Amino acid sequence: MGVVAVVAVCAVLAVPAFLVPGLSRRPERGTRRTPGAGARAGGKAPGILGRLFSKPFHTGSRAMSRSGSAGRRSRGRMPF
Repeated sequence: MGVVAVVAVCAVLAVPAFLVPGLSRRPERGTRRTPGAGARAGGKAPGILGRLFSKPFHTGSRAMSRSGSAGRRSRGRMPF
């Protein structure tokens, strides 16, 4: 379920980043909060478990950031 949610959020972030690049940064920052909270909660586990529990949240957050930046970058390459 988590992977499907991250993919859906990435798709939703890419569209406004392509259509309205200037207004897409705020939703991107808003979507970083949820995985950040999960990563902080998972990171409180002791030792290696903390890193293992927080890693999926960091990976999802990084994917969401890349999706928004890819939409803005592709918009910048368009001829119009």
